[in-house]
Amino acid sequence: MHHDQEDHDLGFHHDLPRLVSRRQLLAMFGGVGAVALSGLPASALECIALPWETAGPYPADGSNVRSGQVVNALTEEGIIRTDLRPSFGTLTPVADGAQLDLELTLVNADGCTPLANHAIYIWHCDTTGNYSLYDTPDANYLRGVGIADADGKVRFTTIFPGCYDGRWPHIHFEIFQSAESAVAGDASLLTAQIALPEDVSADVYAADSRYSNGTRNLSRISIARDMVFRDNTDAELAQQTLAVTGDAASALSGTVTIPVDLTAAKPAFRSAPPAGNPPATPQN
Repeated sequence: MHHDQEDHDLGFHHDLPRLVSRRQLLAMFGGVGAVALSGLPASALECIALPWETAGPYPADGSNVRSGQVVNALTEEGIIRTDLRPSFGTLTPVADGAQLDLELTLVNADGCTPLANHAIYIWHCDTTGNYSLYDTPDANYLRGVGIADADGKVRFTTIFPGCYDGRWPHIHFEIFQSAESAVAGDASLLTAQIALPEDVSADVYAADSRYSNGTRNLSRISIARDMVFRDNTDAELAQQTLAVTGDAASALSGTVTIPVDLTAAKPAFRSAPPAGNPPATPQN
């Protein structure tokens, strides 16, 4: 389909004071329903530990290269942020698309207790399936790190991701014990992906011309045939599917609870393809 890579300096520590504020809202499971957190302990929620998934070829987390340079957005000043639509650091392009306000709840799968102060790095494609720093090397938008508050909540504002040929619409993420662990290159506690709901995806792609290939590509794939999600159980898929409300013409809101099995061993995945030699079928 496309794709390549790049490098950066230090700045994560400058962003550490910018922690997400504590609030109590709703946590929803895609396809399962909603559970109000107010007055309920986190352990009252259903917790299905999410399976490890590949990070794909375009994580920009220091694990691969583009044109001979390591690509690592995690060490760049400005990476800890709430609004993922603008580029940060020395780059200036801004991503265009239907606004999506995310609330992610990070919990320990053992007891559903909040993973306070843990860091989550998320990244996803633009409206037509391109990734910043790889397909669009002069931009680093649609990437960012958030720090969980006391309730395990992290909030971002981004755009609704597009659908490119060969993959179900999705958002990548990596969870780290702390912001310091992420910038130091420590291994993630979980690398996985959030699935987007089919009905909302279809509506957004059909109504918004910025998603010019979304309807066509979504019609060619099902979550049951997706190379990443097809091995997951129905319970896992329900847990990792974003619950979306709102209107794409104004703003969509998405919520999901991410239970992490802190004892799970990282499986072996195929490494990302060499720089300059993207796969015929997208791996991310």
